[in-house]
Formats: sequence, structure tokens, C-alpha cells
Amino acid sequence: MNQEERIKSIVDYLKINQKISMEEICALYEVSYDTARRDMVKMETDGLIVRVRGGAILPSMTKHISSYKERLTDSGNKRSIAVAAASLIQDGDYLMLDTGTTTQYIAEFMTTTDNVVVTNSIDIAAVLCDKSQTTTHLLGGVVNTWHRYAFGPRTIEMLSEIRVDKLFLGTCGITAEGLFAPTVEEAYLKREMIKRANQVILLADSSKFEKNLFHRVCPFDAIDMLITDAEPKAPFVKIFNEFDIEMVVASTSL
Repeated sequence: MNQEERIKSIVDYLKINQKISMEEICALYEVSYDTARRDMVKMETDGLIVRVRGGAILPSMTKHISSYKERLTDSGNKRSIAVAAASLIQDGDYLMLDTGTTTQYIAEFMTTTDNVVVTNSIDIAAVLCDKSQTTTHLLGGVVNTWHRYAFGPRTIEMLSEIRVDKLFLGTCGITAEGLFAPTVEEAYLKREMIKRANQVILLADSSKFEKNLFHRVCPFDAIDMLITDAEPKAPFVKIFNEFDIEMVVASTSL
């Protein structure tokens, strides 16, 4: 087994056992202490582990989010979630679409008429340009070129005058404490969107659960509905029931 294979195996081990020691690496993979140490150094450099007394654990925080274009090519089950979400839209609804690849798919799948859509996503606005029966309001602000959305004081100011029927909200991470975003700016923008909607519909594929990021967006009492691609683990189901959040598991047959 080469180093790359060992590292993958160690990460898999940590996902189940939470912690691994140098001695365990030596025993499990029949390598010397020096080899185990080099593996640890490589994994720490790559951000795969956090070194602790006696061994290593997985990082508790996600610090890197792929670019928008990268996430768009890895659609996974996001399209299924988007189809389920689009089915909730009625003719004449006033909507807000948070920036995200799943929400972009919602825009693509929309078939209703006379909708008014507010978004800060330049890609979603571009998709909606082809929907002649939809009026689109693109929020202004500073453009984040990595995630392709507008943000900043001007964006918040524009949102303060708006009210919509439904908000389709994305998230980068969900823990028992609520929803999380990688930056303060994104967290505050999502909070303002939540304030402006009569119904908040959270879109989150299974990879978002148990991911902790820099800044909390909101607790679960701000969410009305969750659409996901797989039944969440029991602790999350319990939380959703406690907060009376309707949960929809989208069909992944698309």
C-alpha cells in the first residue's frame, strides 16, 4: 500500500473512529514510526487532519468551498432536490432564490408563469432571462467572482425593502446548532433573505450535514421546510421534528 492509499484509508478510519494514534497507523498498515509520521505531516499539510496529543482527528471545520463552476459540474442529486423544490412554485408566486447550484437548477426547471424572482446570483438571473413570463430583480452590490453573487451593504439595503412568498435557501453546512456559511458577509446576507420571506425552504443535499463552517446563519426555528436527497441521521430528524420543520426527501431517480 502506497502513501496515497494509506492516507485515504486513514481518513476513512477517522470517519468511523474519530481519532487515530501513530501506534495504530504503524500496526494497521505495518509501517515504521517514521513512515507514519510522514503520513501525518502530509495529511496535516493537505488539511485532512488536525494533529492532537497522541495522534490526529478530522478537522471540525470546513474551510474551503469549491468554486461555483466546480460545484455546478458536480450536480450529484441536486437536480432531484431542485425538481422537488420547483414543484412547490405556483403561478404568481413572489420568490427569492439564494445563490447556489441547486437554486440555479430550480430556475432552470421552473415552468410556472407570472412569477417575480429576486436573486443575488448572476447565473440565476441569466437563466431567468429565458423565462419570458418571469420578472427578475437582480440585487446589486460587490460581485464575488469565486461564488458568482452580489453581496455587501448595497445588497442588504435592497433586500430591506422586499417581501416574498417563498425563499429557496442554500447552505454550506448544517450541524445541531443550525445552518452555517463560510464568511460573515454570506451569513448576514442569508439572514436578511430569511427575514424577507413568508416561507423559508432549505435545500441541502446529504453532503452538507455535519459540516461546520466559520459563521452561523441561523438556528432551525428560522426554517419551515427542508428538501434533501436522503433521510438524515436520527439526531437531525429529531431536531427537525422538534422545530416542526417539514422534511421532503427528493427522488434520486433523475
